[in-house]
Amino acid sequence: MEGFKHCFEGLEDPRTGNAGRHDLLEMLMIALCTVVSGGEDCTDMAEFARTKLEFLRGFLKLEYGAPSHDTFSRLFRMLDPEQFGNCFQRFMTRFAEACQGVVAIDGKVLRRSFDKASGKSALHMVSAWGCEQRLVLGQIATDAKSNEITAVPKLLKMLSLEGCVVTVDALNCQREIARQVVDQKADYVLALKGNQGTLHEDVKLLVDEQKARDFKDTTVSFHSTVDGDHGRIETRKYTAIHDVSWLQERHDWPGLTGVLIVESTRELANKTEQETRYYITSLSLPAERVGPMIRDHWAVENSLHWVMDMVFRDDECRVRTDNAPKNFVTLKHMANNLIRRAKGKDSQRLKRMTAAWDDDYLASLVAA
Repeated sequence: MEGFKHCFEGLEDPRTGNAGRHDLLEMLMIALCTVVSGGEDCTDMAEFARTKLEFLRGFLKLEYGAPSHDTFSRLFRMLDPEQFGNCFQRFMTRFAEACQGVVAIDGKVLRRSFDKASGKSALHMVSAWGCEQRLVLGQIATDAKSNEITAVPKLLKMLSLEGCVVTVDALNCQREIARQVVDQKADYVLALKGNQGTLHEDVKLLVDEQKARDFKDTTVSFHSTVDGDHGRIETRKYTAIHDVSWLQERHDWPGLTGVLIVESTRELANKTEQETRYYITSLSLPAERVGPMIRDHWAVENSLHWVMDMVFRDDECRVRTDNAPKNFVTLKHMANNLIRRAKGKDSQRLKRMTAAWDDDYLASLVAA
């Protein structure tokens, strides 16, 4: 509990009077243990506290017994999500003092968090995923996908990015974001589409011209991969153009040193699909080094968003009142990181089930 208390130092208890008789940090520890063990809402937390009371009293006082469902609900509705998010950042320093390798930034909508009665839109959570550590490094909430562009700079400021490579989707391919990444002594690989109209068109023009000349007029590197899985064969050809002085002269994009083209061909049983994607980067590395970084970006979809949906059942969660949706996402990210750090090759689902069955295993997770 000492390490836990340090992480949540300075977190203000929003409850007043008799409503605050249950200790704040003890309630948060119960909530975390519940989610690690497969629980999903405040009802689960109350039942977990009741049935695991003897186990919990091994490291908690629980002077007034097990908190009720309403007590947990009141706490998470009133708790300041920004303060709770700051505690998450301190919590993360237990695992990684600084970011390393590729940091993928992407957003996810919590589909059931909308409240039709009050006109509240679904919560949109933007996360930073450490592809090397396989951990959530930071998060920030916004009430609409259109606000993701303004949320990303705030998220980046929370992270120590020196020496890292930040990857984002085309929505966040913005001049201000590129400048901030460079200012934080990191590099970027930004997906490029039509939202950066003139830059996108000029990149396509540059690539088409160099293709017509068989890339003889510039320094270029190539890399290709072939993957076969789930009944399909996918071939990816990566081309990195390192001489982009013409683009820089026209656009003066912060830190721009290269353009990347990914040409993918997917062969299915009855059809073949082709796609060409464009990226801009501040890296001066060959295609064989940058290509895997582009692939790493999709880990945020497969290793985080998919897990949050299928294992933590994000899309089915109906917590939607006041600050509760934001606070529950933070809680789930904490639980996800604890389970990720656990030794062994068992799935996330099995580790959560084991935590529910085995008190010693659960204790080892939350004490990590």
